[in-house]
Amino acid sequence: MPRHRRCRVVLLPGDGIGPEVIAEAAAVLRDAAARAGLPLELEEHRVGGAAIDADGEPLPAAVLEAAKRSDAVLLGAVGSPRHDALPRDRRPEQALLGLRRGLGVYANLRPVKLHPALIGASPLRPERVAGTDMLIVRELTGGLYFGQPRGIQGEGDARRAVNTMTYTVGEIRRIARVAFEAARRRRQKVTSVDKANILETSILWRETVQAVAGDYPGVRLEHLYVDNAAMQLLARPADFDVVLTENMFGDILSDEAAMLAGGIGMLPSASLGEGPGLYEPVHGSAPDIAGKGIANPLAAILSAAMLLRHSLELPEEADRVDAAVAQALDDGARTADLARQGVEVLTTRAMGDAVRERLRPQSAARTQGGTR
Repeated sequence: MPRHRRCRVVLLPGDGIGPEVIAEAAAVLRDAAARAGLPLELEEHRVGGAAIDADGEPLPAAVLEAAKRSDAVLLGAVGSPRHDALPRDRRPEQALLGLRRGLGVYANLRPVKLHPALIGASPLRPERVAGTDMLIVRELTGGLYFGQPRGIQGEGDARRAVNTMTYTVGEIRRIARVAFEAARRRRQKVTSVDKANILETSILWRETVQAVAGDYPGVRLEHLYVDNAAMQLLARPADFDVVLTENMFGDILSDEAAMLAGGIGMLPSASLGEGPGLYEPVHGSAPDIAGKGIANPLAAILSAAMLLRHSLELPEEADRVDAAVAQALDDGARTADLARQGVEVLTTRAMGDAVRERLRPQSAARTQGGTR
């Protein structure tokens, strides 16, 4: 990307804790772009419940168009219990599905890496979870979440609900290539997850992934049924490198894997495809803690690092952000979700400050910072 041109990142804080964590991630983006000499414009819009309240719909057309014209999109979270009674197609979550579809992002990358300082935060025994470092590659625009027909029909006991899981060879092939290319840069192993003993879509999935593997002779491929994969993620998490999976299985398994990294507040994600990348922390809007200043911003900050790497082509700045998060954790910085009893708890803002402090030149004085 030419460094002289101005880059535009659309910020979509969303609902719940979204605005709080996106504020910290945006500050990191500003600092990183300034260090790299990259002119950066941050443009903020409403989505989800916030957009429903202000504009009457979860993803206004103007917001989607702004996202399409951007270099990247950073999303906080969508979802609000105040809107649970709305029809499905008007609820806040439709903003996320609409963004994925509108931006043409089909490959969701979810790194799951346990920082040694957080080994006690995982519910698994330290010796079992140590060394966890995997990348979950989830197909994002097909499968049960988007298949047609779908809906609820009928009356009384005859009322019937239908969802359709569907995949084409082309959809499977393109996400498989993303996984194998990633494995080439990592530890040369892909674990493909399906349910080929039951589902025809999974039979096609397994056949297609096996065919793609022939183009990557240096990468080892294993197949696991999704139920076994869920068990093995807890039994031998350090054995996984790249996990390749369809949409719904990936949604479920990546939330399970969050516990391996110390909690869902540590998991970033990048959704890549035909247009601007969409970056978001894996956690939800957490309305129960919204506005209290206690949310963990690290997943959002790490998502910003992925944005720097994949969309703004600033890998060195991305590495700096990753290292600053690791250093803050090494130095004992903890939000409430990560802290053991008796350990000082930082607010959302203070954790963001702790990371930015460690992004400054080494000559600068470093302090952890108090609760704010």
